[in-house]
Amino acid sequence: MSANEKAKAKTEQATGSAKEAVGRTVGNERLTAEGRAEQMKGDARQAKEKAKDVGKH
Repeated sequence: MSANEKAKAKTEQATGSAKEAVGRTVGNERLTAEGRAEQMKGDARQAKEKAKDVGKH
């Protein structure tokens, strides 16, 4: 997994988690949904990079 892509995935997951938590705290459904979407984007990026790594080995 390229270090840059791995870092992007982790950042997206962390940012999404924070947005979701803030959204839930303040009762903002849009922010909560944005956070979930960003987490899923990070999860997808991480899965894609892991699949690439498996293909290399």
